[in-house]
Amino acid sequence: MVCDHKRAMQPTVKPESASAHDRVYRGLRTRIMHGQIAPGQALTLRGLGKEFEVSMTPAREAVNRLVAEGALSMSASGRVQTPELSNERIEELAALRALLEVELASRALPRAHMALIERLQTINSSIADVVSNRDAVGYIRTNLEFHRTLYLRAQAPAMLAMCETVWLQLGPTMRALYGRLRRSEAPQYHRLIIAALKAGDEPGLRLAVRSDVTQGLRLLVG
Repeated sequence: MVCDHKRAMQPTVKPESASAHDRVYRGLRTRIMHGQIAPGQALTLRGLGKEFEVSMTPAREAVNRLVAEGALSMSASGRVQTPELSNERIEELAALRALLEVELASRALPRAHMALIERLQTINSSIADVVSNRDAVGYIRTNLEFHRTLYLRAQAPAMLAMCETVWLQLGPTMRALYGRLRRSEAPQYHRLIIAALKAGDEPGLRLAVRSDVTQGLRLLVG
């Protein structure tokens, strides 16, 4: 009976805590990556706890994890906010996107069958729809879906994980960029990416991806 009692006194506190932390982390991570939080916007543990209906501990764990990933910044006084990137930082992350995403696209090319190309065309049509609706968050979300769908075919999970970390750090900045671009149509380079995939044109694909992931960010540092 004592052993049974001890087992009963060891409830699923840690799994529940881990689950709460993961829920806050994933929810907040998605919002940041999709540009739902503006650059420099402050966040509080109390506010996050209330929003996600969790205690301060899982909220703090999620925030610390996102700070470590560069998605949030924390001052010496403990103030947490989304980063406001310098021009140098934007240029650095744009260069990383160019290196990583060009390589991922190149690795995906031999596995780019018609089903993938048709899926990319469908996603690109969705991008046109959200652009026409002036939906900034929808644009960022579907744009990343386009790229992720292609890069998954590269079968390079470590490289893709690094790429997603860059997207995460750029999320709020991409929201600011969308407002400056005032897009009226889907990115032209997506059509060039699809055309290069159809033709099996690796140099054309590499150029289209590099142009797509850097040309917009250049407007922020110009």
